[in-house]
Amino acid sequence: MATATDQVVGFGLVTFSLLLFVYYTLWIIVLPFIDSDHSIHQYFLPREYAVLIPVVAGLLLLLFIGVFITVVMWKNRKPVKKSD
Repeated sequence: MATATDQVVGFGLVTFSLLLFVYYTLWIIVLPFIDSDHSIHQYFLPREYAVLIPVVAGLLLLLFIGVFITVVMWKNRKPVKKSD
């Protein structure tokens, strides 16, 4: 059974993810159809970041996964016996 703290943290993560999804969707799909002199453009980053941010995030994720696998394999390795 989840505690109240777990439920609050889970709700916060879901809310954050939903807000991020809505922001990114508006930024990528809706914003190109709005005139560039409209005031809503001031709330969004330049379009170059729409590609750069996910690429950097993906590379960091792959890096952390690789480091995690390396650390786990390093800790679980068995010593090599030397034969005389």
